[in-house]
Amino acid sequence: MPLPAAVAEPAPREPYGINLEGFAYPYPVHAFGVAAGREQLSMAYMDIAPAQANGRTVVLLHGRNFPSSYWAPVIRMLSEAGYRVVVPDQIGFGKSSKPAGDLHFDDLARNTIALLDELGIAKADVVAHSLGGMLGVRIARAYPERVDHLVLTAPIGLEDYRLYVPPTPTEKIIQNEDRLTPEAYRKQLETNYALKLPAEQITPFIDARFNIKGSPDYPRWLRAFVASAQMIYREPVAHEIPLIDRPTLFVMGADDHNAPGKPNAPEALRAKMGKNAQLAEQLAAEMPNGRAEVIAGTGHLVFLEAPERYKQLVLDFLAN
Repeated sequence: MPLPAAVAEPAPREPYGINLEGFAYPYPVHAFGVAAGREQLSMAYMDIAPAQANGRTVVLLHGRNFPSSYWAPVIRMLSEAGYRVVVPDQIGFGKSSKPAGDLHFDDLARNTIALLDELGIAKADVVAHSLGGMLGVRIARAYPERVDHLVLTAPIGLEDYRLYVPPTPTEKIIQNEDRLTPEAYRKQLETNYALKLPAEQITPFIDARFNIKGSPDYPRWLRAFVASAQMIYREPVAHEIPLIDRPTLFVMGADDHNAPGKPNAPEALRAKMGKNAQLAEQLAAEMPNGRAEVIAGTGHLVFLEAPERYKQLVLDFLAN
């Protein structure tokens, strides 16, 4: 009797580089040089031409846990509506360089404006998500003449986390992040972000995070990733939001209660954190040109969970 044929083991997959080499983006990626102290760094970005140009540009600002490839449906939506779309990966994230030192929102804002200068864009609409919302606030405050409309999509930073969470040493955060498993991370995304997406839509985010662990440069990536957490904690923007004079739209998921550092807060304070939809409504009411829209049944990735409602809100707002 012949022996059964041996089942070939799947070949081990090549790990991604820490600048997401090997991870596909939906459009061509370009590089723009920036300096951080003595480091010369590369800022990756996509620049997508409109189907029929309306003469306007939208800059998309990504969140902390997501490569900017997740903007693909929004890029398509805006391009079809006539907008040029510029999508940078901020330094420390995605396909951009991972610096050795700290990250600062002011530096990221300067880099973004320098990129717009390089591309000959004098003024743009800014559409931001999550951590990108904090950066969008800094850009609108520091460079108001460069911003037409500001859309804050499920932003973090609507409260000052220092009021609830004690400072955490960088090395402790590095240890905690390094111990995280892909399955625990999936659970973290589903719980912290109240995601309503099917599993196959969440998998690329997990893949982008964990397939870099085989890279010899992984410790550098991890330190940069943790630097972004410390930046969120150290550099609040909540106090600046009411001062923004640009027309601003908050698009919030009703079920999004994400609050960075919440597990480290004293138990008595945790329940007070992450009331994001309510905070957005309160802040919008304090702004000269603010408005908040809350989409029921959605979490932190509201633009992927309710794409048609998001499209209607954003395109109507930008056209106003």
